[in-house]
Amino acid sequence: MPKQKGAWKQIAGVFGPPVILILAAFTIAYQFIQPAPPRQIVIAAGQPDGAYYQYAKAYARFLANEDIELVVKATQGSVENLHLLKSGEVDLALMQGGVGDAAKESDLRSLGSLYFEPLWLFYRSDLNLTQLDGLKGLRIAAGASGSGTRALLERLLRDNQLDASQLALQPLAGEAAADALLQQKIDAAFFVISARSPLIERLIQADEVKLASFGRAEAYARRHPFLSRLTLPEGIIDLRNNRPEQDVSLIAPAATLVAGAQLHPAITDLMMQAIEQVHSGGGWLEKPGQFPSENFVDYPLSKEAKRYFKNGPPFLQRYMPFWAASLVDRLKVMLLPLLVLLIPLMKLMPPIYTWRMRSRIYRWYRELERIDLAHAEDTAGEQNEKLLQELDSLDDEVLRIHVPLSFSDQLYLLREHINLVRQRIVAT
Repeated sequence: MPKQKGAWKQIAGVFGPPVILILAAFTIAYQFIQPAPPRQIVIAAGQPDGAYYQYAKAYARFLANEDIELVVKATQGSVENLHLLKSGEVDLALMQGGVGDAAKESDLRSLGSLYFEPLWLFYRSDLNLTQLDGLKGLRIAAGASGSGTRALLERLLRDNQLDASQLALQPLAGEAAADALLQQKIDAAFFVISARSPLIERLIQADEVKLASFGRAEAYARRHPFLSRLTLPEGIIDLRNNRPEQDVSLIAPAATLVAGAQLHPAITDLMMQAIEQVHSGGGWLEKPGQFPSENFVDYPLSKEAKRYFKNGPPFLQRYMPFWAASLVDRLKVMLLPLLVLLIPLMKLMPPIYTWRMRSRIYRWYRELERIDLAHAEDTAGEQNEKLLQELDSLDDEVLRIHVPLSFSDQLYLLREHINLVRQRIVAT
């Protein structure tokens, strides 16, 4: 047992320093590991009856499968969402294209566009509106002051050199605006909403109102890169009653998902998978697979979004649960010091270990050689007794050497050589 303990002590003496070196390298590398992704994030959506809010709920269900809670915050719309994102009160925001300004919010990053949100203009059927300047003096539902609808309308009015003060704009939106229009409490209403919205179907089916066709839709799209010219096909809403009764030209920003600077990269990867699942199916105005898209965005794409659009989901997340993939991805920085140190150590340690073990035996050959030379020079044999005592002492020391069993042959060979020298001395 003592010999076994001694062997382990020798092994520790050889391999201990490299192990300490590797642990030190790991400790230094650990300082550069990103923190774990948060369990809860917040997204600024829109009003509870709006599309943004419902899509955000769909994202929340996706993230819940990975034990991430997505808190959906109700807001007045895109402008308020942008304010909340800039202030750091939320991690993500659903926003209408054209609302943001990358020059002013340089730390924000887009995760892509999600679907087209056409600008709809419905007006009383007894009116005849062909251009926006025909809105002068009319009572118009233009959305709340914090909404994307109001922001887009004000931009289009400026394009036409119209001042908002020339129009009787009212902060009505959604069903409230539709009810007011149908009851002729207002003359026209703007909406920025999906073509599949029940509100749009309701208004197109109503005889009391008309849907405006933007004859200069291409001009608006050329002036503003975030806008697209779309065609609402004849009969797409209701084939039986042929609603709309003819093709309608629309202008449409795209709904986008924007992230704050504090969003964890792993959460970004997960959100990219969520929006692809929710929005890749297409719609009446979008082709299958057209969205999510890296086009129609106000802010530069995040690094993770660029990688996702090019290569799809991260490799680890394709085959592992999110938390396991995230852990492995964060710890991969530890592999660099391990490889840098381990590969040369694997080549060097076996020879070093062999040298250390043999050196415990070979160093005694110097003493044995000295005794043998002393005997050779003493031709009269006057020092034989003294040399034999030194050999006995040397033999006792060798007996106390502890080496692994794989080196025992070297130890016994040394003792044979000691005995050989002893026999020579005795023979004289």
